[in-house]
Amino acid sequence: MRTIGNILWLVLAGFWLALGYAVAGLLAFVLIVTIPFGIASFRLASFVIWPFGRTTTWRRDAGVWSVIGNVVWIVFFGWELALLHLLAGLLLMITIVGIPFGVACWKMIPLSLVPLGREIVPISSAYSDPYAIPA
Repeated sequence: MRTIGNILWLVLAGFWLALGYAVAGLLAFVLIVTIPFGIASFRLASFVIWPFGRTTTWRRDAGVWSVIGNVVWIVFFGWELALLHLLAGLLLMITIVGIPFGVACWKMIPLSLVPLGREIVPISSAYSDPYAIPA
């Protein structure tokens, strides 16, 4: 069932959202200082293109640099990607079939705003983690 959901997601919204993350990643690679943001953006693009069966968890070793990086991320890339998720979720909500995908798209808005300090894991391994964030 996850495979069918992922294929439908890819066709309906996943490709376009991943394209947005890829563009943000390429823009982040323009400056040497923002290369870590580009790496995070490409990591998120891989999650956004095929999300079902995976989730994100907070990394326990993430420190104050993740918080500072998330603030910079929100200013430069995060709010645009969150707006993209909001718009895609609204468009998906137009049809009855798209409602669950719209909800899934809206669940990714916090991840698009603060991606640093998180890691993508299979859902099966996230159940043992009390800090797991279902997506």
